[in-house]
Amino acid sequence: MAALSKHTPTIQSTPSALAILPLARPFCGTQSLPASATGRSTLVANPPPLRARGRALQELLDGKDEEKEEAEDPGLPAVTTLSWESPLTILKYPDPRLRAPNAPVGCFDDSLRQLAEEMFVVMYDDDGVGLAAPQVGANVRLMVFNETGDKEKREAEVVLVNPRIISTSKDGKVFEEGCLSFPNLYGDVIRPSKVRVRAQDLSGKSFVINISGFPARIFQHEYDHLQGTLFCDRMVPEALAETRKELVKMEEEFIAANPGVEVQRIPNV
Repeated sequence: MAALSKHTPTIQSTPSALAILPLARPFCGTQSLPASATGRSTLVANPPPLRARGRALQELLDGKDEEKEEAEDPGLPAVTTLSWESPLTILKYPDPRLRAPNAPVGCFDDSLRQLAEEMFVVMYDDDGVGLAAPQVGANVRLMVFNETGDKEKREAEVVLVNPRIISTSKDGKVFEEGCLSFPNLYGDVIRPSKVRVRAQDLSGKSFVINISGFPARIFQHEYDHLQGTLFCDRMVPEALAETRKELVKMEEEFIAANPGVEVQRIPNV
């Protein structure tokens, strides 16, 4: 995930202590990642301003006011041997690998730890706060993020393996998001402010975690990648209309550079 708006939503932090998942430490049980402890809500010094949406936007928010439980993931066999090309590079829209199914991780060994470490490296190099494995061509259910975007703050690094959403809060917050797979493209996206997640750590231990605020938005953005959903799919209609020209340009450039490769294009409206 790249940049978000500088306008931070109003969210109550959970009472539990900040739960962090550094690469070297096992993690289990039920913990909480509260609303941003740093107050940081963007990666760039001068992000695009959040545009007011008025009554039409509030109607969209009102329509996303139900708690949900994530449906079962598609039945794909777990991957027992991980492979990837180093150094990692971030796939750009509309590369079809961004839409491909992502298999559960079934190997909790040094290769998984190495892939997560390399994902952090490329995430920081591209000024990101979050990255999902399919964005680097590894179609497995793995994500990493660091809400600070600061590679020196390793204590804020989070690794989630095979995450699943248990439930979300009954609200909808609008934020202007960006994505490393969509360079310099931004759009308003509505997401719940809190999410409860079941996942595994790098050793394979299962745990449940409550995430809120900015980390919750990062998680949901990266989780969408694991579902083959891109942030342009989540944009409010007005934002999608505003970015359509640039999205079409990206599609045409990819098709020209990769003849014969089928891609999913944004629908005509």
